[in-house]
Amino acid sequence: LSLSLSVLALKASLALIFRTIRPQPSPIFSFLCLCGVCVGSFVVIEICLRKTASNMVKICCIGAGYVGGPTMAMIALKCPMIQVVVVDISAPRIMAWNSDMLPIFEPGLDEVVRACRGRNLFFSTDVEKHVAEAEIVFVSVNTPTKTRGLGAGKAADLTYWESAARMIGDVSKSDKIVVEKSTVPVKTAEAIEKILSHSHNGIRFQILSNPEFLAEGTAMEDLRNPDRVLIGGRETPEGQKAIQVLKDVYAHWVPEDRILTTNLWSAELSKLAANAFLAQRISSVNAMSALCEATGADVSQVAYAIGKDSRIGPRFLNASVGFGGSCFQKDILNLVYICECNGLTEVANYWKQVVHINDYQKSRFVRRVVSSMFNTVSGKKIAILGFAFKKDTGDTRETPAIDVCNGLLGDNGMLSIYDPLVKEDQIRRDLAMNKFDWDHPHHLQPVTSVDLKQLSVVSDAYEATKDAHGICIITEWDEFKKLDYKRIYDNMQKPAFIFDGRNVVNADELRRIGFIVYSVGKPLDPWIKDLPAAGTS
Repeated sequence: LSLSLSVLALKASLALIFRTIRPQPSPIFSFLCLCGVCVGSFVVIEICLRKTASNMVKICCIGAGYVGGPTMAMIALKCPMIQVVVVDISAPRIMAWNSDMLPIFEPGLDEVVRACRGRNLFFSTDVEKHVAEAEIVFVSVNTPTKTRGLGAGKAADLTYWESAARMIGDVSKSDKIVVEKSTVPVKTAEAIEKILSHSHNGIRFQILSNPEFLAEGTAMEDLRNPDRVLIGGRETPEGQKAIQVLKDVYAHWVPEDRILTTNLWSAELSKLAANAFLAQRISSVNAMSALCEATGADVSQVAYAIGKDSRIGPRFLNASVGFGGSCFQKDILNLVYICECNGLTEVANYWKQVVHINDYQKSRFVRRVVSSMFNTVSGKKIAILGFAFKKDTGDTRETPAIDVCNGLLGDNGMLSIYDPLVKEDQIRRDLAMNKFDWDHPHHLQPVTSVDLKQLSVVSDAYEATKDAHGICIITEWDEFKKLDYKRIYDNMQKPAFIFDGRNVVNADELRRIGFIVYSVGKPLDPWIKDLPAAGTS
């Protein structure tokens, strides 16, 4: 508006000059006047653009990982009037975000980043500068499970969160809204408030909890069209004002009835509860899969039948080798620890069983492989199809493939691994890593990797299966449904086994080819049925 009015004023001035000059001005004079208007217009435009840029709302996100990167990219796309900067102390990660090879794979992420990067989306290692300039600071840092000390194996390690909070307090020169984006234990916001309130620089901070509910492989669609956005804050005038500020950001594309507001503790607990409930469903159907195998029932038919009950629904009822990913196990163990700290032993034991069943399912799968192949895989080539914890992502955190591979390597199996997205270096690092090390920042993870003659990583499913005694399908990649299994069978050792940990292949068709097939929770192949049960530890 200011720009338009200024240009109109310049034009009016020029018209007045022409009216007052008698006789009519010469062509040269008219041309000079027109040039003056143009130069004046450009000056006004530059001033207005600079003023607009200086008045942009500025958001900074600490942490350029699976949550911070995609979330900030979507905010930048939907809110072009907001400047978004994602910061991280890892220079290689930031370089990747600024390149054509992003550090994470997520369908649709490339397009969003390219549309916004350099316009109102930036990636930087200058953490303190951009935190100081921001009005809203999202914190999306690692919260790994503690490996030593009080709560080891269950409690969340908030070292990185505390470090971020202290840095925010030290560098801030203006009031800020600090948003928890990482999954954190209940009452973390209270601890962060105490740290920031003792920064001794007179700056006021409001802490909000805004947990993410993204599923890898569909994260961009989840961000574009979320089931809900949850914002928790203090029930004070200042807290409610901060909630409204963040609510206004999301309201640029999320319908108001999907933006839920709660107190801080409810928001923090809701994230843990959501993941616990989802993991519980997977462990429940996996527990049923063991019973189905023992009785001759088909877990897919059972899941379909109970899923038709509107009170239950069909989602997260696919039996498998087990769940993985960065959140489910970590969040349940965190929930267990919180329950124990509050004297709720029975509640803690209930949630422990969800993780126990998941571990049982993975070990049961390995025992099924070994027992089916004459009770040993020593010296036998086993093809591992898929290493990511689910399809459409390269994420290997807590993938069931790690436990399956280590179990088979422990019996001296010869593994040939193929995954369309996961690189060899990552696979070897994962198999060498201690439990929970994966959730520390990449530059702090152990650099050792498995260098075994028992293990090879190949770039093609047919190469992985050539001369193999058995095949384990661990990830439900679509391409595994379309393989030429007759060709694969012809090039395998006999008898040829397929152990389908995701129920993605047609067992009857494979049996007609000649395979001995095991599918999780399905009626057992006669060959396998006559062998000792794999259900006991």
